[in-house]
Amino acid sequence: MAMAPDIFRKALSADSHVTEPPRCYIDYIDPKYRDRAPRIVTDADGGESFHIDGMAGKVPLAIVAAAGIDPREIRVTAPFSELHRGGWEPKARIADQDRDGILGEVIYPSVGMMLCNHSDPDYKQACMWAYNRWLQEEFCAGAPDRLFGMGQTAVRSIAEAVEDFRRFKEMGFRGVMMPGVPATQEAYHDEAFDPLWRAAVELDLPVTFHILTTRSDGQNPLATLTQNSGGKAARSFQRGIYLLSALQEIIMQFIWGRVFERHPKLKLVIVEADAGWAPHFIRRMDHTYDVHRHHMGAGDLSMKPSGFFKENVYLTFQDDLTAFQTAHLLNPRRLLWANDFPHSDSTWPKSQDILREHTKGLSEQEIGWIVRDNTAQLYNVRLQ
Repeated sequence: MAMAPDIFRKALSADSHVTEPPRCYIDYIDPKYRDRAPRIVTDADGGESFHIDGMAGKVPLAIVAAAGIDPREIRVTAPFSELHRGGWEPKARIADQDRDGILGEVIYPSVGMMLCNHSDPDYKQACMWAYNRWLQEEFCAGAPDRLFGMGQTAVRSIAEAVEDFRRFKEMGFRGVMMPGVPATQEAYHDEAFDPLWRAAVELDLPVTFHILTTRSDGQNPLATLTQNSGGKAARSFQRGIYLLSALQEIIMQFIWGRVFERHPKLKLVIVEADAGWAPHFIRRMDHTYDVHRHHMGAGDLSMKPSGFFKENVYLTFQDDLTAFQTAHLLNPRRLLWANDFPHSDSTWPKSQDILREHTKGLSEQEIGWIVRDNTAQLYNVRLQ
């Protein structure tokens, strides 16, 4: 079937990023944390990285801004001046979108992903709110019809998180980026969190969990992933695969912990963990439910785990051919394509070619859902 010539050029990215500029945290953070604010340092090779106080390792800028670079030429560090200006400058970002043929992007942080793992919740909250202010005032404000921000909160307490959600809505953010492990005694599936999930539904703010944000030991996961010698390199590849399973565990918390049963309109987004694995994952959950729930004392759910997954869980992916090929085994209204600009995994500037190749066999309606309409509906984006 011949596709409309502009169907791919009306795509929305459900997961793109900023490269936080040098003074993002310094200028916007609570003054009492200013001396400790994340900042750029010069590496031994002349490149630059972000240093986060109290967290080992660095955030290598060349990796988080390597879109469009031949994989054989990607470096770990580079001077900030050599990076994509669209990482922090909205006018340049619109030019980057136009080059990739997309209408807009849902925006996530880069340094902020590592901050989700910080062991000091007070410092983490201060840094996240510095980022939120910069994102609203300096980045999204430059192109509010094409840059759609996600607020960050450390979840120090459930009551504070509820107030953060309300502030995010007032600031024009489209959803919330959550740390994989809250800074509370209760886990996300605990009924104590029900006020937060009610607020998410009432405010129509999807809750999202991104890869690299689920460490409970305060470590910088990007630092370990960039180790590149001997056995350390092999271990880094293993950690890269683990990134997916950490987010699968969050999905299971919300399903087996009956969060979706108590809050059927809650929208959970799993970001940058691909989607091709999902058909087997939900089949295995259903098998466990059918065969083992009785002797495990799990009790009955109002529907099988696959039902909750297909209704409440959204998945973003970029270069994942299998996700398109198995869309019929999932709910195609819950699949969200992304370009991940400007990160090293990004499909930019070749998203159009990749989409044309990967979507062969899908109807025009299915393609429209996955590359545009699902994201627009989820985040209340009005298409131009």
